[in-house]
Amino acid sequence: MNSDPKPRGELEILLIVLAVTSLALGVVVALQRPILLLAVLALAILVAVLLVLWGVRLRSLITHCLSGGAFEGSEVQYSLAGMPTPAMLLGGKTVLWYNEAFKEELMCSHDYVLQPVSRVLPGLEIHTCRQTGGQELERQGRRWRVYASSVKRSEELTIVWLVDITRLSEEAAEYYATRPVYMIFQVDGSDFLMENLKESQRARLLEGVNLLLENYIGRTTGFLRRVASTRYVAVVEERHLTEMIAGKFDILDKMRVLDENVGLTLSIGVGRGGTLAECQQRARQSLDMALGRGGDQAAIKTEEGFEFYGGVSRSIEKHSKVRSRMVAAALTNMIRESDSVLIMGHRMSDLDSVGAALGVLRICHIYDVPAAVAIRKNATLAPGLIQRFEDAGLGDSFIDPDLAREAVNEKTLLVVVDTCLVHMLESRELYQQCSRVAVIDHHRRAVGAIENAAVWYQETYASSACELVSELLQYTGEKGDKPTQLEAEALLAGIMLDTRNFALHTGVRTFEAAAWLRRMGARTEEVKSMFSTSLEEYTAKAGLVECAEIYMGCAVAVAAELPPKALVAVPQAANDLLTIEGVEASFVAVEKNGGVNISARSMGAVNVQVILEALGGGGHLTMAGAQLKDVDHETARRMIKDAIREFRTAQALKKGAARVQED
Repeated sequence: MNSDPKPRGELEILLIVLAVTSLALGVVVALQRPILLLAVLALAILVAVLLVLWGVRLRSLITHCLSGGAFEGSEVQYSLAGMPTPAMLLGGKTVLWYNEAFKEELMCSHDYVLQPVSRVLPGLEIHTCRQTGGQELERQGRRWRVYASSVKRSEELTIVWLVDITRLSEEAAEYYATRPVYMIFQVDGSDFLMENLKESQRARLLEGVNLLLENYIGRTTGFLRRVASTRYVAVVEERHLTEMIAGKFDILDKMRVLDENVGLTLSIGVGRGGTLAECQQRARQSLDMALGRGGDQAAIKTEEGFEFYGGVSRSIEKHSKVRSRMVAAALTNMIRESDSVLIMGHRMSDLDSVGAALGVLRICHIYDVPAAVAIRKNATLAPGLIQRFEDAGLGDSFIDPDLAREAVNEKTLLVVVDTCLVHMLESRELYQQCSRVAVIDHHRRAVGAIENAAVWYQETYASSACELVSELLQYTGEKGDKPTQLEAEALLAGIMLDTRNFALHTGVRTFEAAAWLRRMGARTEEVKSMFSTSLEEYTAKAGLVECAEIYMGCAVAVAAELPPKALVAVPQAANDLLTIEGVEASFVAVEKNGGVNISARSMGAVNVQVILEALGGGGHLTMAGAQLKDVDHETARRMIKDAIREFRTAQALKKGAARVQED
């Protein structure tokens, strides 16, 4: 830190002004009476002597008078003067006295008596120094912890002392910079992607992965170990993780271009803060979160929550149904061990949520376990499907969540479908009351996901929750156990809804599930009739489409609150906007209950899940939603555009970096 300029106190300035004024008056008088010129010279000599005395001894004398004669030479002064740490005495905000340690270590032996404390210690706040933790200041290239004790609350007389914490601060910074960070690297879907490669090609590709990870960790002081064919663990220091975060985990981009014909991606789980064992556990949770969100991203777990980087690729479809068979066995065991089963989806349930719930209900009926679907019939986007079951005499399949809470006991199983987020559940109270939980979902996992699920079946490659439940049904019960025609049509309706009639987000297993449901008796014409809308809904949808604007390749439609019966028009309008030329994604937002609900759809080029995550929402690559509280629709419009702009900017930067790397 630069040395302070030579102090100029108010009293010095006052004395100089008085001296100049006196000399001027003396000159005037001398001109009138020349004999008085000797008196003027004598006065000038007197002023000069006073200034010398001021610089040498007069300050100490005035200090003695201001601080009180009892202080000078007293035990109090000697005790403060002998302190090994710098100390000073303030009168209000003026420096009255300081010990030798203060003068030598903070003032470079300059004299600051009777100067404002702001010149001695810029930034000093006495009220902060009086608190338990004191105040940190930097002075003369060193860090100090400043404490104060005032005789009066008005701070008329305050003792200030400083503790040198320079070395402590440096050691603390080094301690945090060297804290261990546990990382797990998982190559996504490598078994499926490389199953058709020759052995030499596979070895060459794995060698490329090894070199990529070795170079990435080799830049740090940590180490890397391979624990499975495509899984690695690394331990690095906190300082190196900070560098990785600043680089946005550029290894994700390098993995994608390692071999464009294969298209390998990487998922990274990071655990930081705490012991090594705690870091390892958090890294595993982070990897589960990254894989649950579709892979190709890094997730960092800390005490505060999760942070995500990447996540721009589609999920890899798994052709093997081994996991489906294993989950079906685990779920049926839990169902048979339960006294009763409750099935619940997300708020404002749609055909996928209700259809999947009815499919799980069929599994419960196969094993003769009492079960019901917890749903609010007055707040659903699938009233036609529910009405079909009620007309068939199956109205007791549905129960209000508040009534269901009365039947919950320790052996009640709650199966959550089509969502994994606690705040999106039909009834959070019902979930909190149940101690045994299973989850079946196809959306990407996000912060706030259910944590206590005994069975967790989440596949982001799947088109819908109905597709997953349809596969589970194929491994449930005996050969003759199968869903009814109504149940098969409900499951097929859910698949058709989320795939937009098999146009988007479909894989081989999607068509296999649909074909199996068709064999179970599902009639496509009956399923199609479930998508019919009323004139009121069609008018609302047309209004939303009409008010849409194109922004950076995305259609954004925002409107005031719609009638309750027309809410189904929101996702329908989002789907219809995708048919407009040049539109890669659509965002439809309407006001509801003092907030704004957003429904987003995409053709795949734009990851709407990443965009709406910035607004507190979630979903997956081509379908997502969010709920904004305490905002109007115009504010929501601005927030949506800001999120789109940030996504497009990040997308452009990544494309630019990829081109530079190719060159």
